[in-house]
Amino acid sequence: MKKFFTFLFFMSFIILIIGVWSFEKNDQVRQLTYKTLIGQHHIPEEYVPIYQDAADEYDVPWELLASVHRVETIFSTMDPLISPVGAVGHFQFMPRTWVGWSYPGGDLGQIEDEIDITDVALIEEHRGYGVDATGNGVADPFDMYDAAYSAARYLADHGASDGEYEEALFAYNQSQEYVNQVMGYFNSYKQHYELVSLPFAYNKK
Repeated sequence: MKKFFTFLFFMSFIILIIGVWSFEKNDQVRQLTYKTLIGQHHIPEEYVPIYQDAADEYDVPWELLASVHRVETIFSTMDPLISPVGAVGHFQFMPRTWVGWSYPGGDLGQIEDEIDITDVALIEEHRGYGVDATGNGVADPFDMYDAAYSAARYLADHGASDGEYEEALFAYNQSQEYVNQVMGYFNSYKQHYELVSLPFAYNKK
C-alpha cells in the first residue's frame, strides 16, 4: 500500500510538471486556461491604476478600457501580443493606426517590419494614435501605459468621451460581434467587478 501511494504521488507530481510546462510553452493551452479562469466580472488588479489614469486623461470610462483589453488580448495573456493580421501590443493596434494612416502601407494597416513605429516624431508627422505616456521618448504598443493611453485617446476621438461607446468600439474594430462582446464586459464591470491576480502571467512592459 505504501508503494502504491508513493507511485501515485510521483505520477501526480509528473502530471503537474507537464501541466505547468504545457501552460508556459503552449499559447493555446494558456489562452484556454485564462479564458476558463477569468470570469465575467474579473479584472487584474495591477492594471486598474493604468486604466484609470488613461481614462482620466481622455475622459472615457476606465471600465471601457478594461473591457477592450479583456477582449483584445485577455488582459495581455496572449503570447505573443501580435495577431495573425498584424495587430500589435496590449490593445492590438494596427501599425498604421498607431503611426498614422498617411504613412504608406497595407490596406489592413500593415507597415513594413523595419519601420520603427515607436518613433514619436514619425507618429506626430502622420497624426497617429500612438502615445508616449511614460515620457521616455518612445510610443510603444508593447508598453502597457502607452497602449492604454493610446486606446483611450482613440476611443475618445471616436465618440467614447461623449458617451457614444458602441460607435467608438465599432471604429476600433469594425465588427458588431466585437462591439457586443466588449459592451457585455463593460456592462458587467459597471455593475460590479472583482479584482484578481493572474497566475503565471506573461510578463511584458
